[in-house]
Amino acid sequence: MGQPPPVHTDQRKPRGRRLWFDLHSWVGLKLCLFLTFVCFTGTLAVLAHEIDWLLHPEIRVAPGPERISWGAMLAAARSAHPDWELSAIEAPEGSRFAARVRARTPDGRLRFVWVDPYRGRVTGDTHWFNAHRFLRNTHRHLMLPVRYGVPLVAALSIPLVITLVSSLYIYRHWWRGFFVRPRGDRPRRFWGDLHRLVGVWSLGFVALMALTGTWYLVESLGGGAEPPARLQAGREGDASPASAAVVDRAVAEAQARWPAFEVRVVRPAGAGGTLLLEGEAEAVLVRPRANALAFDAADGRWVGTRDGRDMGVHQRIAEMADPLHFGNFAGLPVKLVWFVFGALLTTLCITGVYLYGLRIADALRSGQRRAAKRRTAEAAA
Repeated sequence: MGQPPPVHTDQRKPRGRRLWFDLHSWVGLKLCLFLTFVCFTGTLAVLAHEIDWLLHPEIRVAPGPERISWGAMLAAARSAHPDWELSAIEAPEGSRFAARVRARTPDGRLRFVWVDPYRGRVTGDTHWFNAHRFLRNTHRHLMLPVRYGVPLVAALSIPLVITLVSSLYIYRHWWRGFFVRPRGDRPRRFWGDLHRLVGVWSLGFVALMALTGTWYLVESLGGGAEPPARLQAGREGDASPASAAVVDRAVAEAQARWPAFEVRVVRPAGAGGTLLLEGEAEAVLVRPRANALAFDAADGRWVGTRDGRDMGVHQRIAEMADPLHFGNFAGLPVKLVWFVFGALLTTLCITGVYLYGLRIADALRSGQRRAAKRRTAEAAA
């Protein structure tokens, strides 16, 4: 079977732009399916909690006038499942979300117990492997062993950088293209204009994904930062989890000691008999674990504080990567923005391949027309 004729691009393009164009096309074509899959699953993962909210009625609650205390939520979960080990309570994702309690059953199964944060009743429990976990695991390491899957997915940051840089060379005066309407006179021209329009609007987001993806690659290859310093009571012997009363006293003292601190996670049974409160404070764009206060789980005595502002540059980058990559640092509005730009990035992958197919089709038709003209000329001669 003969090879298709070469794709002819504008011969007037400078040689440098032609090289960048060929590189851009080659990288996009070879990795189109992989890039599209990773971009699509990542886009869905941004709203994974909201997808679970739609799928599981246990997560849905009606807003009330005010939320109950953290200790009351812990007491409700323990009352519903007295023989389950409760490792953490997480704040609701929004006003209509139940609080999530991480639990382990006596036979070792992981479950989520959902507690209405306004009325203090357990609304049910669900499996640990939910839509959020499926999408995050699929996007992060393709359900492969982590040590193989994470570097494989993170390595996509390299072709992402190549396509970003090459597009700036190919599309001259790209900053003028933010409001250029796609021309509809020919399919190839329309899709080309649409590809460029989506591309210029996505430049900043592509750069952000490339940077955070590169960091994940560095982490997976051994360059990750040390985790935040551990805070624990250091008490030996009895390491029973904190009672509901101790949790409430600890939360009150945390707010008195650190007024800017907002509790997002309560771990009632940490190492060494430690009750750990994690949350948000002055250090922005970090995971909740970066800011924490530790208390003795037995008597609520304050043990120590971890302030995200005290981290080094290496640690700060590590803590910033996830919030920036998934947009989960300022509620649903920001996540919706990340979702839209993730959808645009997925669209870029699809339209780029479609454009390549249109160029191939045009080249084939041009070759057929030239062959027909030659045959006509030879017959006339």
